[in-house]
Amino acid sequence: MRLAELSARSGVPTATIKYYLREGLLHPGRRITATQAEYGEEHLRRLRLVRALIQVGRIPVNSAREVLAALQDEGLDRNRRLGTAVWALPHGPAPDETDPATETARRSADALLDRLGWSCGRSPGGPVTAPAYGMLVTAIAALSRLGYPCAVDDLEPYARAMERIAVTDLDLVDRYGTPDEQVEAAVALTVLYEPVLLSLRRLAEAEESGRRFGAR
Repeated sequence: MRLAELSARSGVPTATIKYYLREGLLHPGRRITATQAEYGEEHLRRLRLVRALIQVGRIPVNSAREVLAALQDEGLDRNRRLGTAVWALPHGPAPDETDPATETARRSADALLDRLGWSCGRSPGGPVTAPAYGMLVTAIAALSRLGYPCAVDDLEPYARAMERIAVTDLDLVDRYGTPDEQVEAAVALTVLYEPVLLSLRRLAEAEESGRRFGAR
């Protein structure tokens, strides 16, 4: 297909496709004239992945390039490839190391992970490098400062619920056949399902509140 058809089928403007080509996010098409190239289905699949990374995931171009490089690295297993993509997603603010609550929150987060048996990619006794870990520490510190429950016993039920959700997430990703499609799905589903999780949580709370406190 020519560039115009690639744009029409992907929904990505031709100017954006040219930008992705210049940045090395999309490999060049087969040159057919001095000014024209032909693109195949592999370009369409890669373009969908790039769009998921940059437009849906809001991943910077440099980070998207790293994700694509990891995808092409045959030395990485599927876990590492998916992890590279999801870890590249924007995360919340890093923990404030000047806040006295941060160190306490970090100990709580570590104790929670130990209880759950989650390695989160760390070596035995090593630090947790997952970006979401920093989000967790920041959140626990905020709860602690405001005097809300955030002990390991309070957090564990939420973590156990997330274990079940993670199984569902990966079952969805497994529906896709190629590595590109699986990475695209991992990014898109992580981003697009988070509002679903939030809305369902609030609806479930409303239902439970009605059962507990509603008129009888």
